[in-house]
Amino acid sequence: MNKVKFDLKYSSTTPLYRQIVEQIKKEIAIGRILPGERLPTVRKVAHSYNLNPGTVARAYAELERGGIVHTKKGGGSFAASDSDKKLGPFSDTHLSAILNQSIREGLSLGYCPEELETFFLLYLNKWREERGKRQLTEAPCPLKDKKSIIFIGSHDIALELLSSYLRRRSPNLSSHTNYAASYVGSLKGLIALEQKQAHISGIHLLDKETGGHNIPYVRRILPGQKTVLVNLAYRMQGLMFVRGNPKGIYGLSALRQKEITFVNRQRGSGTRVLLDYKLRQAGIAAEEIKGYGYEVATHLAAASAIADGTADVGLGISAAAQAFGLDFLPLSEERYDLVIPSGYYESDLIAPLLGVVNSSRFKKAMALLGGYRTDYTGEIKIVE
Repeated sequence: MNKVKFDLKYSSTTPLYRQIVEQIKKEIAIGRILPGERLPTVRKVAHSYNLNPGTVARAYAELERGGIVHTKKGGGSFAASDSDKKLGPFSDTHLSAILNQSIREGLSLGYCPEELETFFLLYLNKWREERGKRQLTEAPCPLKDKKSIIFIGSHDIALELLSSYLRRRSPNLSSHTNYAASYVGSLKGLIALEQKQAHISGIHLLDKETGGHNIPYVRRILPGQKTVLVNLAYRMQGLMFVRGNPKGIYGLSALRQKEITFVNRQRGSGTRVLLDYKLRQAGIAAEEIKGYGYEVATHLAAASAIADGTADVGLGISAAAQAFGLDFLPLSEERYDLVIPSGYYESDLIAPLLGVVNSSRFKKAMALLGGYRTDYTGEIKIVE
């Protein structure tokens, strides 16, 4: 709590104890005081701000009555674990003020509303990744629930954008009950469709024989099943590394260097398939790469590992590198498709999602993320 300082106005008509109450609420609302964190003692606050100890004690007592703070006898006062639920209008009002100020500043610098919206979503997901709060696998809804859309497949940042636009277009959709996403990789996503565990998958699988993407895998894993591939985007994959390139990473050959640590994606992901293909082309064995066995589940997780120094380089998409302030060396453009069995594709359940994918606003927002090409977004291919 030493990091938090009170700004008390001794000449104000607002009582000092009330100022302390409101400022502690503010610190909790903006996350500067975390749940379970200990507050300074009554004596310490009184001494630091030349206050009567009774004034500070009154403030703490009011916070405790409101469920914002709990006190352990002889052990001090702590922010309650569920205090954010008790802040009420204060929290909403303060948050609104923060966001309104940020929006005004962004617009004054020449950014359009679509840019502000897109980058807010991108950096919110970065924040979740950094703090380990990201829900990569939500509990799937049963397919018999006709109001639920279930996605299982490869991770892409644009899917977060799609989910956000979908909920706005269809207010009845909820992330917890009506839309569930599980990011398990391209191959496991196709298997989920084959086992009828999902309505939609997302894949970006390079076919080593033809150099094309996705269709050969759909035919192998879903043989004889009429399936629709809807293009989400063409996106650039490349090497991500710390800005300024202090390790001198100019291509895949750098992965052989013993002082360079790689962060990999999980087996079955399209990014892993691409990496192994590129390594074979370059004549590089997995055993030569320090960190080849270090696996993470998303592009943001790979970028986060590089940003915090756990790894030096990883293969990922441009938008993830941009979110974490990394340099990016393009290696290969790939096609990312949504895979939808024809029965679901023609249903009312999926129609709102397809409407979002084909909207010009969504395409523009996705392009703003960086590294996406939307020329063919919404284009369909039928595989039988």
